[in-house]
Order: sequence, then C-alpha cells, then structure tokens
Amino acid sequence: MKMYFLIMSLLVSVSSFAQNVNADVDEIINREMKTRRIPGVQIAIVQNGTIVLSKSYGFSNIQDNIPVTNTTIFPLNSNTKIFTGVAIMQLVEQGKIKLNAPISTYLNDLPVEWQKITVDQLLTHISGLPEILQLFDPVTGNIGPLRAEKAIWEKLKTIPLDFRKGEQFRYNQTNYYLLGKIIERVTDLPFAVFFEENQFKTARLKHTLFGDSRDVIPHYAPSYSYRSFFDGKNLNESQLTNNYYEFPDFSRTSGGLNSTAEDVGNWIIALQNGQLFQKSGTLNLMWSPGQFNNGNPTDWARGWGIAKFRKKHKAVGMSGGNRSVVLVYPDDHLAVIVLTNLGGSAPEDFIEEIAGCYIPDIIKADPLTYLRKNLQKIGFENAVDFVKKEKKQNPDFNPKELELNNWAYRMLTTNQEKEALGIFKLNVYLFPDSWNVYDSYGEVLLKTGDKNEAIKMYKKSLKLNPANDNGKKVLEQIQNTKN
Repeated sequence: MKMYFLIMSLLVSVSSFAQNVNADVDEIINREMKTRRIPGVQIAIVQNGTIVLSKSYGFSNIQDNIPVTNTTIFPLNSNTKIFTGVAIMQLVEQGKIKLNAPISTYLNDLPVEWQKITVDQLLTHISGLPEILQLFDPVTGNIGPLRAEKAIWEKLKTIPLDFRKGEQFRYNQTNYYLLGKIIERVTDLPFAVFFEENQFKTARLKHTLFGDSRDVIPHYAPSYSYRSFFDGKNLNESQLTNNYYEFPDFSRTSGGLNSTAEDVGNWIIALQNGQLFQKSGTLNLMWSPGQFNNGNPTDWARGWGIAKFRKKHKAVGMSGGNRSVVLVYPDDHLAVIVLTNLGGSAPEDFIEEIAGCYIPDIIKADPLTYLRKNLQKIGFENAVDFVKKEKKQNPDFNPKELELNNWAYRMLTTNQEKEALGIFKLNVYLFPDSWNVYDSYGEVLLKTGDKNEAIKMYKKSLKLNPANDNGKKVLEQIQNTKN
C-alpha cells in the first residue's frame, strides 16, 4: 500500500510539473505574439527522445480565420539548410563526399578561382562565393531574363569572389545551391528524392515537402509581414500584408522546405537516435565548427547556423526567414522548435526562454536571454547598471557586440524604441572602441528625437572610423537640418 501511494504521489508530482511548465510556455508565447503581433505560432518540445509538448496558437490564415493546428504546414526557409547539412554528412559517411575535397572533385565547369573551394567551406559559409540572390528575388519572384537555371549559372560564374576562400565568413545561398548540385552528382538522384528517401521516410515525416508560394500545399500557412511603405508612400502605421516567395526548384536546398513543428521534432529524434547516421561521430562532426585558414573556428557548425559553443548547455540550431527557429541542446537531451507565419517575428529572441522552462539554468547560459528576462522586470533603461553588477558576480557574463546590436534593431521593428535605446546604450558601454556601436546608438537617438546626443555619437563613430561614409552622410544631414 505504501508503494502504491508513493507511485501515485510521483505521478501527481510529474503531472503538476508538466502543467506548470506548459503554463510557463503559454505565458511566453502569448506575450511574444502580442508584442510582435504574430498571427500564428506552432511549437514542439523534444525531451529525452520524446515530443513532450506540441501546441498551436492563433491563426494560420487571417483572411478566413483559420486557426493553426498541429498539422498546419509552415515554410522553414533557411532551416532547410540543416536538412542539407545532414544529407551531405550522410554522403560523407558513405564515402561519396570528403569534406576537405575541392568542389571541383564533384562539379565540372567551375571558374578557376572556385575550383579549390572545399565542401566544408560551402557548409560553413567561408567560401567567398558571390551571392546567387543578386540574380533573382525570391520575395517578388522577379528573376528578369535569367529565369532558367543555366542562364543564372552562367552569369553567376562571371561575378568575382567576395574574398579569398577560408578568410572570412559571409552567409549566402550560393553555397547551398552548389551543395545541392554535389548531392545530385554523387547520387544520380534529384536532391528532393534523396532527402525523401534518406530523411523524410526514415524519420516518418508526414507533412514535410519542398515548395513555395506557387505550390498548392494542403494545410499551408501563408506568410505575412508588416510594411509601412506602399506605392511610393510612407504609412503612419505599419500594415499586415501577404508575403509571396518563389524558390526556383534548383535553389531549394537553401530554403525550400515546408514542415510542421512535430515533423521537425520527429526528425531531430531520428537524428539523435542514430536513424539518420550510421556513426555517432558523424553527428558530433556535423555539430562542430568549421575552420578558417588561420586555424580559428567558425561560428557555424556544418549546416547549422546557430552554434553556441559554450561551457554549459551547448546549443546548435538554425533560423529561417526571421520567422522560424530550431534549437537543439545535445548534452541536455532537449530541443525546441518554434514556427510562425510572420516574417520579422524573430522567435530566436525568445526560444532559449522557452528552453529555460524545462532546464532553468539555460536562461543564464545565454547572455541575451538572461538580459532580456531581467530587463523586462527592471526596465531596459537600467541595462548598464544591471550588467555592471552581473559582471562583478559572474566574470563569464559576456554579451557579444553583434548579438546585442542585432537584437536592438529587431526591437525597433516591433516599435520597442525605448527598449532598443537601452540596449544600444549598453553596447556603447561594453564596446567603447567600436565605431559601429556609436553609429547604431546615434541612429536610434536620432529616431527618438535626441539630435544633440545623436551628433555626439556620430562624431565618436567617425573619430574611430573616418571611413564611415554613412556616419558622414547622416551627420551632414542633421547639421543641415539644424541650420
């Protein structure tokens, strides 16, 4: 009888914990949907090899008031790249591809300066290749006279490299376009078929497929964004609009997949359970950084653009279209998937807060999430004081300049000017030798009407970097306006 009551007590405790966690997740999602004006959200949580939460919020289709369900299909955009990374690593396991091999091993008709670029440099965006998107626009579908792949390819080859291979990082879609061509060359299959046979079927994905706005996809969530410029006119308030995307079939290894949060969760389970790779070392290699010519590690893992190589709670993942995000914590046996139908919603801002509902220490492991959670309570105007105090207690607390800058700009897009101002000011405090932080702080000061302080910031920026042409131009405009 005692054992019975002990078991019942444990079951009640587990159930109570799950209810509390679910309520915490709901609170975060509902708050962010309101702040960011997100129409619809779908999430899935994977813990210890099981989907422990799958939930939907809001509307997938605003026009017809169609709610999001767990089978609503969302565009994954650049989250497609993690599937492409897996495809390449599967072929590495099979001995059909070598990461350090020049791409000329697998592809013909390459410009001379492209031939020694390696497969690994494509995966980690350090190839220096020109951006294929300058030749067609996936948002408008406007690819002009270069509608055919052959015409785009021939034109692309005439464009010089952006930099010497292995010297710098620059994210672009050409890298994953070429990875798709390599997959097809070594398998003699269209890459879509290779993905289907070796990932979708293996992981039993029922709602994952390639396509774009042109395709008729059942249970598909159309994309939206807020715009404040129409027909050559600035609007007083931004307006929700329909988005349209075209990903030509040959480019879909970079951003053409659509799926559900549950499907992505099941794919991650298959990935970690050894169903997609034959050796555990392959997964570890994929989730490791690449390497620049000087031996320094890249910020990218192989196919995975969010790579948090930190002491505790290592995380790898990817975001897509500034509207969907996947984050896996390999050592914690946890993964979070958040899909939205709003471009610019940036769920990567709050995904680690959701993870923290399951493992609270994760909150402090990520400086931005920890900052955000605390500043929401005490006010973003207190950011500098909070960081001063935190750094005394925790010397490892080191927010990065670029992450802070990007976060502040994302807040501007959701009309959080006061909050953004606090973070730009914090960046100036933390990185006083960076010309860019003064330029950014000056921009938001000008936006909020503080011209005198804006002038000071732009002058400091130009003192540190006299070649800052944007700063010169803005400063001249401010001073001309004052006169």
